[in-house]
Amino acid sequence: MPELPEVEIVKRGLERAMDGSGKRKTITSLTLNRADLRYPFTPGMAGAVAGREINTFGRRGKYITLGLNDGAALIWHLGMSGSIRIFEAGEEYAPLAHDHAVFNLNDGGTVVLNDPRRFGFLLHYKDDRWQNEEPFASMGPEPLGNDFNAPALAARLAGRKSPIKTALLDQKIVAGLGNIYVCEALWQARISPLRPANALKDTQIENLSVQIRDVLTRAIEAGGSSLRDYRHTDGGLGCFQHRFSVYDREGEICPACAGSCTITRIVQAGRSTFYCPQAQK
Repeated sequence: MPELPEVEIVKRGLERAMDGSGKRKTITSLTLNRADLRYPFTPGMAGAVAGREINTFGRRGKYITLGLNDGAALIWHLGMSGSIRIFEAGEEYAPLAHDHAVFNLNDGGTVVLNDPRRFGFLLHYKDDRWQNEEPFASMGPEPLGNDFNAPALAARLAGRKSPIKTALLDQKIVAGLGNIYVCEALWQARISPLRPANALKDTQIENLSVQIRDVLTRAIEAGGSSLRDYRHTDGGLGCFQHRFSVYDREGEICPACAGSCTITRIVQAGRSTFYCPQAQK
């Protein structure tokens, strides 16, 4: 599933295609080629968005938000295999299997949501009430935002006896983090994924908050990580997978230990964890 960096890259691609370089674009029509994805499409959505200008683009955790000029919002989630393809004015749109939602824009452009496994979704809200519904209502701070810092992280980890790796995957602790970037951040912070979350020292939490920001920032700069289905809106691949320190590197030499140990894989809460037992004691 795409994590925060990948969703941010897709959001930026959508913004470039749909904001008209500062001039608001209008959704002239929306074609839905089936009744549902993970959830049923919002009844009447196609008609409700037709003729609406696109005002804002945002991201909350792993979700993309589009604000329309009538106060409504479209909430996008790419799920496990979702992708966005963009066709500029004059480019021919050749439909593919699993093209489930097709937006036509007033400048002649086309934006297509493709999702073979249908674990993603696209929902329409008539107002901003989505912010008060789950998972958004209880979602933790954005790790690249001003509200995320060591004290905020410490407060959310307080009383958590679960391993820090498991805790950081909880979207109520920090929004948008997933398996890849938690593994990488814990390695950078030299914190064992097995350590109880409430046992971290203040200095460790401070360092961890810094490393979370760092790994996410570097991943966005590299275009995200393309392991299976993730693609940019132009079809390109991310490059951060070539820069992993521990993720998916079981049995390889740890970059921090000068050849004296190798990366280990364990399973925590049903998810693979990659770490160095020597560097992350």
